[in-house]
Amino acid sequence: MTSTLDQPIKTTTFQGVGLRRRLSNITATVLVSLAVLVALVPLVWVLVTVIAKGLPALTSSTWFTHSLSGLTASSQGGGIYHALVGTLLQGLVCAVISIPLGVFVAIYLVEYADRKSRLGRVTTFMVDILSGVPSIVAALFIFALWVATFGMPKSGFAVALALVLLMVPVVVRSTEEMLRIVPQDLREASYALGVPKWKTIARIVLPTAAPGIITGIMLALARVMGETAPLLILVGYAPFINFNLFGGEMGTLPGVMVSEMNNPTQAGADRIWGAALTLILVIAVLNIAAKVIGRFSQVRSK
Repeated sequence: MTSTLDQPIKTTTFQGVGLRRRLSNITATVLVSLAVLVALVPLVWVLVTVIAKGLPALTSSTWFTHSLSGLTASSQGGGIYHALVGTLLQGLVCAVISIPLGVFVAIYLVEYADRKSRLGRVTTFMVDILSGVPSIVAALFIFALWVATFGMPKSGFAVALALVLLMVPVVVRSTEEMLRIVPQDLREASYALGVPKWKTIARIVLPTAAPGIITGIMLALARVMGETAPLLILVGYAPFINFNLFGGEMGTLPGVMVSEMNNPTQAGADRIWGAALTLILVIAVLNIAAKVIGRFSQVRSK
């Protein structure tokens, strides 16, 4: 008598994929491909248009080295130096405030707040509210608080505060998602070795999630740098260079586009398209820097 272990193993016979499944697969592939093409057409169209109309301004020898101070509406020449400096200064101040605040809030929500925590629920609710606040509402809030209540002057710093309200929820959400992706086994292994929780977060969790966190921060910064409503409400446009964030009008790239909209000359059109292309290049540089820094952080964390 032979046991079941001595019996030969029967080979599994696989049936071919049915015609219906193949047709469904082909149909889904075609529809997804068409959706991607439909989404890419306006994106490529906008990009090609901005490059074609803005490139003549960028090729000017004075575009990145001069301002528009002293030029009339129809005058050719000048540059975007004053607006580029203003945009970068406001973005830098916004990032200095938003990044630590957003990252720490995300760490609290993921690592410390449980589902029954009232503070955790309130924090999550407030982050959701801030995520849907329009930029003009954030600007009006800062105007009512910073200018009307505290009596502070309109300035680039007030614009940066409004941008903080727009950037923080994006940083919180992106950081929170990246922290949740980190396997729980890494935390438990660190705890088993006697490592404190705060050191586990600093040495294990954050380096593992660093590439995604950095990418989310750069995308959030790129989003707020193109906002126009806070500029119109909280600071006036200046065609000259102003390094003082706490007083005086300040030029920015979106401000140049708004200011030159009423300029019917060809010089005004060139400045609008040139400022738009410059803003796209700044955002592209930020995204590339995020990819490079994220990859470097990923290699170092291994």
